[in-house]
Amino acid sequence: MIEQLHRVIREIEHKWNSKHLLVVGDVMLDKYIWGEVGRISPEAPVPVVRGMHQNDKPGGAANVAMNLAHLGAQTTVVGFTGNDENEKLLSACLRSNGIAPHFVASAEFPTITKTRILGGQQQMLRLDFERLGARGQAAYDQLIKETLALLPGCDALVISDYAKGAITSEVCGALIPAARELDIPVLVDPKSADFTHYRGATTLCPNLSELARAARLDPGDLDGILAAAEGMVSALDLEFLTATLSEKGIALVRPGKRYIAPAQARQVFDVSGAGDTVMAVLALCLSSGLQPETAVQLANVAAGIVVGKVGTVPVEKHELLAALSPQIALNAENQVLTRAELVERVALWKANGERVVFTNGCFDLLHIGHITLLEQARRCGDKLIVAINSDASVSGLKGPNRPIVSERERARVLAALAAVDAVVIFDESTPLDLIVAVQPNVLVKGGDYNAEAVVGAREMQSWGGEVRIVPLVEGFSTTRLIEKGAGK
Repeated sequence: MIEQLHRVIREIEHKWNSKHLLVVGDVMLDKYIWGEVGRISPEAPVPVVRGMHQNDKPGGAANVAMNLAHLGAQTTVVGFTGNDENEKLLSACLRSNGIAPHFVASAEFPTITKTRILGGQQQMLRLDFERLGARGQAAYDQLIKETLALLPGCDALVISDYAKGAITSEVCGALIPAARELDIPVLVDPKSADFTHYRGATTLCPNLSELARAARLDPGDLDGILAAAEGMVSALDLEFLTATLSEKGIALVRPGKRYIAPAQARQVFDVSGAGDTVMAVLALCLSSGLQPETAVQLANVAAGIVVGKVGTVPVEKHELLAALSPQIALNAENQVLTRAELVERVALWKANGERVVFTNGCFDLLHIGHITLLEQARRCGDKLIVAINSDASVSGLKGPNRPIVSERERARVLAALAAVDAVVIFDESTPLDLIVAVQPNVLVKGGDYNAEAVVGAREMQSWGGEVRIVPLVEGFSTTRLIEKGAGK
């Protein structure tokens, strides 16, 4: 179970869009050529891939930026590129995803490009086009100057080191203290075996092999590696260290204290880019003031999503919320929403391809007739919204002695039902404004109504929705329960 779940949902849905994240590091362009394998080449014992289509995606530090942007953050990325066509492709791709690129271009160093050839879902070959080594001092001065100018107003700085030349001890020595002076958390994905380059960061996020190399230990000695990591936290003036452990999950290490968030069980197609996703989620969590334990739990969920995809593909906000749905359902508080929250959650459900059902009523003194209606409504789609009349609205419809149960209590009880995915309270005598705001796929009403006479039926037609009438259970009503309790 994700700790601070109620707050996590609020942050993802409402706060991450306002966050400004800055990424600096080794940016790359990932090219994918997709095809089919039908035979072995007569020229050499290699498969012949018949190319079908190709696409380009940001990679390296640029993929961290992509993950941040797809999770809702306003994102800027700084790095080295060449004066070439691939730089234009990378910049255009980033801008089309709402990311601001600030590149320091050099004619002597081409834009780092990785071309992958896939036959079906299987990667057959990867071609790397790059020139490694240090650039001139002027290039590093410009990189530092660009980044320092962008730091004020940022909510977190991510340093993404892929050992391609952008991140040096000089760069870290200039950026990390400047960010910490501004109280900006700094997260580093390290590639250098000498972690002293990253001294003073909020956290380092190595994988197991990188951490083992830095500790000079065998990767199989997990206990020894984590013990060494505890010492690194103090020696490097970190707040904590975060290590991805592949199928074992993610470790959070402080001096004398360890926490391991177990990995999410998923079918793995491709692990490329999973580390970038973890970095992005951790950065957004820390920028939101969430506890590090909560951050690694959420990062684990996100990593479990991306390893089920082929290629370097960022995690989407709606995918992350969908993966949290089972946990949300266990806590009724997370399913009682305001109108604005409901509209945003419905948008995420629809983005995830889910069919949204809407029904409404007073639901005062819940009985078997209500339960049957809700179960039938839920079968009409993937998500069920229950809109309930407020106390004032119920009084206006039923009289001054109603409701028997307050709106907050009615909402919490309904939200706890397995069939219900969201509950919202409305003050009007009818839910028409709410229906228009949500635009559900299906509107369900119980009883013997004529579908055309149902409030919202005409509006449903305008966006291609449908109205369904389900029969009520005879002999059950709140009025009868009240009369029975009064001995009438």
